[in-house]
Amino acid sequence: MTEPNHSPEIEPSGADLAQIEQELPLIEAEVLLLDAQIIVLTGDAGPTELDWQRLRRAQRRVLREARDLLAVRSAAVRAA
Repeated sequence: MTEPNHSPEIEPSGADLAQIEQELPLIEAEVLLLDAQIIVLTGDAGPTELDWQRLRRAQRRVLREARDLLAVRSAAVRAA
C-alpha cells in the first residue's frame, strides 16, 4: 500500500481501493474469527461444541483467505 495520508481531504487512490478490495475477504474472515473467539471466551455456561466448531471453521477460513491472498500477490510479483 502507498504511504498513509493523514489529510482528510485526500481520498484513497484507485490502487489503494483495489488493494483494500483484494484484502477484504481476509479482513472479513478475521472479523468472524474474532467473533468466534469472543463467544468462546465469554459464554456464560462455557463454550458448547457448536462454539468450538465455529471457532475451528473461522480459523480455517482465515488460513484459506490468507493463502489465497498470498498466492495472488506472489503471482503479481512474478508477473512484474
